[in-house]
Amino acid sequence: MILLHGFDGWPAGPAHLAIGVFDGVHRGHRELVRRLRAGAEAAGAVALATTFDPLPIQVLAPGAPASALSDAAERAALLAAAGAAGVVVFRFDDEFAALPARTFVDRLVAAGRVRRVLVGEDFRFGQGREGDVELLRALGPRMGFAVEVVAPVELDGGIVSSTRIRNLLLVGDVASATVLLGRPYAVRGQVVHGDRRGRALGFPTINVAPPAERILPRDGIYATWVTVAGTRYPAATSLGVRPTFGGGQRSLESYLLDFGGDLYGALAEVGFVRRLRDELRFDSPEALVAQIARDVEGTRAALAGDG
Repeated sequence: MILLHGFDGWPAGPAHLAIGVFDGVHRGHRELVRRLRAGAEAAGAVALATTFDPLPIQVLAPGAPASALSDAAERAALLAAAGAAGVVVFRFDDEFAALPARTFVDRLVAAGRVRRVLVGEDFRFGQGREGDVELLRALGPRMGFAVEVVAPVELDGGIVSSTRIRNLLLVGDVASATVLLGRPYAVRGQVVHGDRRGRALGFPTINVAPPAERILPRDGIYATWVTVAGTRYPAATSLGVRPTFGGGQRSLESYLLDFGGDLYGALAEVGFVRRLRDELRFDSPEALVAQIARDVEGTRAALAGDG
């Protein structure tokens, strides 16, 4: 994969370009990239996809709730896996946000020999979101590129979109989010020290600290896959405030089934497969231990055949 930053260093030959944020790189995004690659290969051009870092909402609405489905590195890897030969990462800051739409297009065609541009139906760009599909279509013939607008993918009675996936996560429906993404929703973070309550209960957990801007599913208990250093472990994962022990800060804790070892400081990825239950307050640690044992069996059943 060719990784480019901004408008510098683009390949010398003709380029086909898919422009978007592509947060999550869901099934709809991958269909757009598939069409990008097919056309580029037929025309002897390089297939480039864009993304923005940080996400525009993080700059334009800094007080908004956490909403990111992926980080820039994840998006680049997923776009490459979907078929992009290269990924252009634009640094989205106040200066970039202030670029007039026409200036953005001017800089694109100056960066490379752009011959085809693919966007979604609702694509907007430029200062104040002034640019749209019609502006691209108006500029294309004068600037040497064709414009292809890719219709959204529909699945399970609705359009596949990052917003729809976020809404599913917020209600804990990770199974439906998996369908739209084409893979389990996953978050990454460093394994950090906790209060060791899980160890005292006989179910030692790892505490994973994802980035603050990353959206997390609704609090509850989940069957998950946890990947550390390329090894994937089945895990029962708790997301919440641990009400049995008086509540506290929201935490993400995973009990790795049939594993014993020290993972402190490692980077772990937690992939959410199925929601098992709400987070509950128990009258005693013994009642909680009994429920955790049931959650472990529920995790084994949920992940059976998913390996």
